[in-house]
Amino acid sequence: MTTSSPDPRSARQALRPNAKRMRAEPTAAEARFWHYARNRGIGGLKFRRQVPLAGHIVDFLCTEHRIIAEIDGGQHAGRAADKKRDAHLAALGYTVLRFWNSDVLNDMNAVAETILAARKPPRKDPLT
Repeated sequence: MTTSSPDPRSARQALRPNAKRMRAEPTAAEARFWHYARNRGIGGLKFRRQVPLAGHIVDFLCTEHRIIAEIDGGQHAGRAADKKRDAHLAALGYTVLRFWNSDVLNDMNAVAETILAARKPPRKDPLT
């Protein structure tokens, strides 16, 4: 007897309403990050916000360089669930960067520098 894994599309579709709500109601730090990141504002990197990915909703995703930026408040300090989630996303080839709300609100330049330092070579199209 074989068990089938859940369809990734159905998992994304299940998360979409919550992701949409989160995009409509950003925290102050998420709004500030998006102000800088939108329209390729951080070193030309294209970010999307509140993206369903691998059974999670990530705050900001740059697919080209496989960077995830998470903007966290104090409730995330040392959470085992966050460590497990980060490990799962890292196993899929993503670099997960976590920034405190205060870092984004007070020193967005340092946040941008950290993101730019984490860039990976863009993924190549396997058909070329």
